[in-house]
Amino acid sequence: MSSPPADAATSERQATERVARENVKLEKRLLRLTGQAISDFNMIASGDKVMVCLSGGKDSYSLLEVLLLLRDRAPVRFDIVAVNLDQKQPGFPDDVLPRYLRARGIDFHIETQDTYSVVTRVIPEGQTFCSLCSRLRRGILYRVAGELGATKIALGHHRDDILGTFFLNMFYGGRLKAMPPKLVSDDGRNVVIRPLAYVKEADLARYAQVKQFPIIPCNLCGSQDNLKRKEVKRMLLEWERRYPGRVENTFNALSRITPSHLMDGTLFNFVGLNVTGEPLAEGDIAFDEQPCGPESEPTAGVIRFAEAE
Repeated sequence: MSSPPADAATSERQATERVARENVKLEKRLLRLTGQAISDFNMIASGDKVMVCLSGGKDSYSLLEVLLLLRDRAPVRFDIVAVNLDQKQPGFPDDVLPRYLRARGIDFHIETQDTYSVVTRVIPEGQTFCSLCSRLRRGILYRVAGELGATKIALGHHRDDILGTFFLNMFYGGRLKAMPPKLVSDDGRNVVIRPLAYVKEADLARYAQVKQFPIIPCNLCGSQDNLKRKEVKRMLLEWERRYPGRVENTFNALSRITPSHLMDGTLFNFVGLNVTGEPLAEGDIAFDEQPCGPESEPTAGVIRFAEAE
């Protein structure tokens, strides 16, 4: 077989090098954004033991990988343990995660609890499993964190998850509420963190392909087509396609709130509001039009947790 022409070989080599450069840039972006979120919300401190909840999906694999990379270069020392909850879903390949984690030399724990039978028995056919499944899973993971001595529980929720939850609560719950990047658990004993809070889902999907993670699909909730979250996701994808910048600006708005121009009396004292004779930083000037588009986005803060560049 004859060798390809020199120009074809050169084009192929250049294409391969271009893809490699893009992959490096992608990983650097993930490290930078994750490091920024950790720093902005003080998610990880020296001496922490971070329990990374690993489901077998692209998001949790990426979270584990990025945290491992950051641990090696961070100015603070912390430990990582990966935890998977085997919920005994039919057909779940329970050998995939242990094999992957052992090959990588990652400390891990597999917790086996048959929540699948509970959920499918309690929830009527045709209704969504997410709420009950989430509560059961959360309680188990909180217990495991205590048993392992973990000081932080890291979840793989990303920017699009946070935005999706915001719109779900607004459209169907009548509340302005999203996923916080950091919170104290219901039992008051655990700190839950979301280090991927600034990261786009599309970047995680591409990163999973680059790293060739052994993805395990979810056949429980992922197979239910009537989920409202899917409707919101389709809406955000359509916005991203038709109105570039709208999704980014909406996400930025979650951290740029003016309580005096909403209607929650627990956040702002409307009842006791009176003239003072002094100018107010958030007075009627807040009605002024704000610049729109990329130029209005806040400047990224200094990455103190880890420099990814």
